[in-house]
Formats: sequence, C-alpha cells, structure tokens
Amino acid sequence: MSVEPVKFGRKRPVPKSPNPLFLKWLTELRDVAAEKGTKMQFVYQKAISSLNKYPLPLKNGKEAKILQNFGDGICKILDDKLAQYYAENGPDAPIHSMNEGDPPKLRRSKTPPGATRGPLSPEGQPEPAPCKRVGFKKTRDYVPQKRSGGYAVLVTLYRDHQRAGSRGFMTKAELQREAQPLCDKSFTVSDPGSKYTAWSSVSTLIQKDLLLKTNSPARYSLTEKGLELAEKLEERGAEQGQPGGAPASLPGVPENKGGEILDLTEGEEEEPPEDKGKGGPVPVDEARGDWRRGEGGWGSGSGNGPDAAGSKASSERPPPAYRHVPGFVLSPGTFDIVLCVDFIETTGGSSGRKQELVTELRKNGVDFDVRKLNVGDFLWTARERVRYIPGQLRAPQARELVLDYIVERKRMDDLCGSIIDGRFREQKFRLKRCGLKKPIYLVEDYGSAQHLSIPESTLLQAVVNTQVVDGFFIKRTRDVRESAAYLTVMTRYLQSMFMNKTLLSCTKEEEPLCDRASSPASSSCILMSFGEFNEGAVKNKAQTVRELLARQLMQISGISGDKAAAILGKYSTLTSLLQAYEECPTVEAREKLLSGIKYGKLQRNIGPALSKTVCQLYCTVGALH
Repeated sequence: MSVEPVKFGRKRPVPKSPNPLFLKWLTELRDVAAEKGTKMQFVYQKAISSLNKYPLPLKNGKEAKILQNFGDGICKILDDKLAQYYAENGPDAPIHSMNEGDPPKLRRSKTPPGATRGPLSPEGQPEPAPCKRVGFKKTRDYVPQKRSGGYAVLVTLYRDHQRAGSRGFMTKAELQREAQPLCDKSFTVSDPGSKYTAWSSVSTLIQKDLLLKTNSPARYSLTEKGLELAEKLEERGAEQGQPGGAPASLPGVPENKGGEILDLTEGEEEEPPEDKGKGGPVPVDEARGDWRRGEGGWGSGSGNGPDAAGSKASSERPPPAYRHVPGFVLSPGTFDIVLCVDFIETTGGSSGRKQELVTELRKNGVDFDVRKLNVGDFLWTARERVRYIPGQLRAPQARELVLDYIVERKRMDDLCGSIIDGRFREQKFRLKRCGLKKPIYLVEDYGSAQHLSIPESTLLQAVVNTQVVDGFFIKRTRDVRESAAYLTVMTRYLQSMFMNKTLLSCTKEEEPLCDRASSPASSSCILMSFGEFNEGAVKNKAQTVRELLARQLMQISGISGDKAAAILGKYSTLTSLLQAYEECPTVEAREKLLSGIKYGKLQRNIGPALSKTVCQLYCTVGALH
C-alpha cells in the first residue's frame, strides 16, 4: 500500500489585511505587554484576532469599535497613533497599504525544528515557503516626507553641522525656530482636534537612532546615521531647485525666474504685523516667518547684532548674537496686568486672617486672580484680552506672560518656623532659579517676637542676609493691611510701566539667552509664558544629577545657594567631585580641595573649614562621629 507524502502549509493563501498599520501597532502593544508580563497581552491578542477577520479598511480607531474585543481604550490608542503617524508623514500618507513595511507575522511558526512547511518539489524535496521564516522581514529605511516635522529637524541640524563654528548641537527653542520655515505644520501649536505638533516627530527620530538627545535643558544632535540621511535629504532638495526647503511657489512671493537668490527682506521695516484678531490668537505662521528677518530681531536693541552667516568664522570672534523669535506677541492695548495670588494665601490656618488680605485688595480695586503657584506667593502676569465668539460656549483661552517680579510673603512667626525646618533656604534657592529676575521678600511684623523660639535679633539678621547676600529686595510692613497696600501700589506701578510695551513670549530654555528689557525706556520686552514658568517651578519634579547634588550640599550647615552654585560650577556631578577627591595625594589636600572656590558677588573663598566639612561627608567610610 502506497503512502502519500505529507504536505505542509495552508490550502489557500491568506489574504492581506486591509488594515496593516492597525495590526502593526496592536502587535507592538501586545509584544510590549508580553515582555512586561501583564494581562493586557491577551486583550491585544483578542483585538488582533478580531481585526484579522474583518475584511474592510478602517479609516480610524473609532470605526473599529464595531468589532469584538475593541473597547474605548484600544480605539483611543489607535486614534492617537494615527494622529502621530499623520503628523510625521503628512495628512495624505497611506494607511491601508504597506508595500515593504508590512507588519510582522502575528503568529509564530509551530513547526518543530528541522521540519519545513510548504508544497513538495517534483524531486520529493520540500520547497521553502517565501517570507515564512520567523525573524526575517524585509524593511525599508525610514525617510521622512518632505516638509514634515522630521524632515525639517534633520535638515536644520545638518545645516547647523555644516556651519563654521557650530557647537555640534541645538537647543529645542533654536531647533524649533530654525526648522519652522522648512515645515508646513507648526512646531508649537497643534491643529484643531489634535494634540500633536510637528515636534512630535522628534520622538520617532530618536527611536530610529537618527537623533541624539542629551543634557538638561535638552540638546539635540545628529547621529552618524542621521547625518547620512540628512545629507541625502539636503542633496535631494538641492536637485529639485529648492535649496531653502521652501515650497516651489508661495502666495504673495514674486517668482524668481533668473535663478538668482532674491532678498525678500530688503526694504522691510522691523515692525511686527498688526494683531488682526484684535486681541485674538496670532497665527503661528505669521509669528514665525517675518519677525526673524529683522537685523537684531526683537529684543532690546543693544543685545542683538546682525546675522554673522556671511562673515568669516574666527575662533577668536564671539558667537553670533542670539536673535529671538517669539511664539506669540501681546501688543499694547490687548492685555491687562493682573496680580496672581497663591491659593494658600487665602485658605488654611485662620480663615479670617487669610481673607483679610483678599478683602483689602478688593477694597483697593485690584484686579487679582487666585490660583496655584508652584513658587512664590504673589506675582504679576500680562493676560491677553479675549472676546466671546458667537456660537461658542466659552471664550478662547487667554495667553499669559509672567512679569519679572515675584513676592514671597513671610510673617515673623512663619519666618521663624521656616528657618528651623529648613524651608527658608530652600525657598530662596527655588526663587533664585525660577527664572524671574526681581524676587521680593515681603516681611510682615506680627505682634511681639518675644514668644518665638529664635531671638528677634537672629530673625532680623536672616532678613538682612537675604537682602545683602542673596540679592533679594526686602519690604517690611507692619500688618496685613499695609502688605495689601504695597501689593496695590506695585500692581498700579506695573500697569503704568507695561501698558505701552510690546510683550514677546519665550520659553524657559530661551530665557537665559534673551535680553529681557523691562526698563521704562524700552518699547518691548521678552517674558516667559505663565505655563512655562509654573511648570518649571514644580517642587517635586524629576531632577537632574546636578540639581540633586545642589540639594545635598545645601543640607550642610553653612552652605548657601551661592556657595552650592560655586561648587557646582567646578564639579557639576557627584561623580566628578568624588573623582577629584580620589586624585588628591594626601588627606590634607582633600580637605582643602574646595577652600579656594570663590562664590557670590564679593567673590569670597569658601574657606578651609567648610571645605573640610564637605570632605568628611563624602570621603568618610561609615558613620560620622
């Protein structure tokens, strides 16, 4: 009796899925869940099985809700990934066909080792089935679509890399500013109904090993792979006759038929466009293309020089002056100066005493807003005036810029308590690094100081040190009514100072580079947005190694913020400090390692006593005695 040879494989070829992108994303989610050992892997596997059986293409994740095992959570994940996919590849990117980037096989082969699958050849040997081997997949390299966010970032970093005197990296603010003309989407404002911007593509570039993110604040640079791809993109753009990366024709721009480079900025006045919305949002494209052309940009005029791109690079010449491009502008007459009061100043403790300050402000006719401030008790913002739009329930969200003045209010009893528990030094440290240049300590008397646990002379000395050593402005008041009067006078003074100024926004990363003019003579100034300021001042946010070392040092008695900053200036991490101790030849050299470091405005030495204390802390093995 003859035995027929056994045939492996399916009788009919499996049809291609009409939703390859959704399958790919679900498979990735399942694999990640499987690696973590969570039960979500089974949820995703059920969704994959349902999607494999569905024969029609889906436009978005919401449509997938009709399928079994697709809940609101999975549908939202798919919609979010789809929005990011469109942001990175353009709104016309295909989602129902993936020629070379098909998703990985969703089922592993169950064929035992050594066995093969597929039909037999005429010679009786099994023919290997193409593309059935696990772990082998033909993929294509990631190439961002022209004028997408990824394309603009790569080309901008490549051009910076080619520039003489390049630092080899760019900050987020610099990269967004320089890349915006090369991209059709905004790097800072998302499209209506989406939370993704052109900047969302940066995460993909990092994942694809094209971009490297280091330091804090972040610095972005190209990897070897990214440099190679960016060079190809730049060459391709040059071949198409668009070396600047701009579209072939733009509305309102004369066509250059002679092949020469036209200077479109010639004859332009260095003046921002009028706010066409009369207080409404300024279009991002307007806020990006025109203001950066002016020689010197928008700062206070003395700090910004002409563009040095055409001059010869010299190692002795300082780097080109920073030219700021604002995210948005508040013109005179389109904003109000508002006093912001931390909600802790109105709640908790004695409610009658807390409400007394607010009551006095109302009596004085001060426009104030109670909100959560992550640092300080009072500050002032320039809040945009917005108007209700017919047919909408609420007015548009008002944009806000923070003025350079911030107030920390301390009653004498609170000052005593904060010195004892260490809050006093920590609060001063946080106020000095919050980004606002004019911190104020409002010290309010509170009855007799005889019953306090610290002598009054010591408290007064702490107040004097805050002004002389730390550089804070000190305002003494007799009671809460006088404190409210001071805040009222300050509010009206700032209203008169800023009412005729043009205010330009900046991020916290840009703040150190901006010439922040706020003198009465200047017609414009650069200020941080309130969201950037308050987010950056979160007390328990993730900290860098440098910040952690600073907090450690400030726990040592005698080390102020200035002394800690001076030590960090020479040894930025604990590793570098310990390495320096290891390199000292003797114990005496270790103890004197930090004694010569100068700190503060007077540039005094830290001294041998404090240097020895720090050395004992970090170099002693075991408990300190």
